[in-house]
Amino acid sequence: MKTETQTLSQRDRKHLWHPLTQHKLAGDMLAIVRAKGALLYDESGKEYVDGISSWYTAVYGHCNEFITSKVAAQMQQLDQVVFSGFTHEPAIALSEALIQILPSNQEKLFFSDNGSTATEVGIKMALQYHHNLGNDRKVLLAFEEGFHGDTFGAMSVSGLSVYNGAFEDHFLKVLRLPIPAGENNADVLLKLRNLIAEHQIAGFIFEPMVQGAAGMKMYNAEGLNDLLKLCRENHIITIADEVMTGFGKTGKNFASEFLEVQPDIICMSKALTAGLLPMAVTSCSRKIYDAFYSEELSKGLFHGHTYTANPLACTAALAGIELLTSAEMQGHIERNIASHQIFAGQLKRHPKVKNMRQLGVILAFELDVEMERYGNLRNRLFAHFMKEGVFLRPLGNTIYISAPYITSDDQLQKIYTSIEKALEKF
Repeated sequence: MKTETQTLSQRDRKHLWHPLTQHKLAGDMLAIVRAKGALLYDESGKEYVDGISSWYTAVYGHCNEFITSKVAAQMQQLDQVVFSGFTHEPAIALSEALIQILPSNQEKLFFSDNGSTATEVGIKMALQYHHNLGNDRKVLLAFEEGFHGDTFGAMSVSGLSVYNGAFEDHFLKVLRLPIPAGENNADVLLKLRNLIAEHQIAGFIFEPMVQGAAGMKMYNAEGLNDLLKLCRENHIITIADEVMTGFGKTGKNFASEFLEVQPDIICMSKALTAGLLPMAVTSCSRKIYDAFYSEELSKGLFHGHTYTANPLACTAALAGIELLTSAEMQGHIERNIASHQIFAGQLKRHPKVKNMRQLGVILAFELDVEMERYGNLRNRLFAHFMKEGVFLRPLGNTIYISAPYITSDDQLQKIYTSIEKALEKF
């Protein structure tokens, strides 16, 4: 029961268990009471520039009136209906719009709830594809340090054991490759040839071009192309996890557009619904779908969620695609990219800046300091940015920006200034 003197942060303590949080070590959670555009506001009235689009979701800005008005109208027409045995206009219109911007080999869409379930569905598609065809393939392939979500299949293919240690005895069998960084492309390709010779691999899941949770690691398109080509030659189903990279962040609608060899399956969420409502889509080629299309009931993909293709979430996604493909939003993306390029040019020779890199609106680098000297450097960096009125969420000593596309020049400058102060402080 609340009292008039308690803050939201104080009330939060009593019942809530937050994600990615060790509560014995963490302080109170910061209460955000409203958001607009690129800004978040806490309960004391302080504003913060959202430098990571609230985990890469609100790319067109928070509470975007074009999107919220469309969803409000849909709310009066159809709020929710089961998607097994029924269909509706928002899902059909969204499927038509997505097919227009996805790589040309994508033809079928399967809805679910979030990034983890999008990759879970992709993994199940790859495994059941071979099962339906009578192939004895039960092994998966993934990159070292990849991250694909928190459900069991997604955890299995993720390489960041700090998240998954308690569950590893229950995982699917997964083989791992290092990312092709350019100079090691031939070695990675040779390792894949050897793994193919020794194992019956069903599918290869990867984050195209950028490994998000690993610290925004960017890697080589040519090397990835060679891996995908070899997979195709050996009937290994390829799964692009575009949960983070999708919908304009790399400067293209999807990071897979940098590749000559297109994946069989693409996983989407986060910016799909512009940060307004949870939803995910796993798309696939006709080849994948045809392996499930059968008079045998057991060959169907029996995976489903209560809120699959929720009409409100579909409407938000459809409005988001309309914004993404507009000349105005593309102009914002180009402005954002150009601004980052200028800032990166100014910083790249700084003695504390290591491995400056950029792809589209994603800018990242490592703070090159003795981490032991500063205790928990990540938490101290986070506290510094928040004090400066900037929401950045460092990954270890990796500082990165992935702000909403509509972030103003002044707001971008505020982010840059906070980083420059961090370089002087640490």
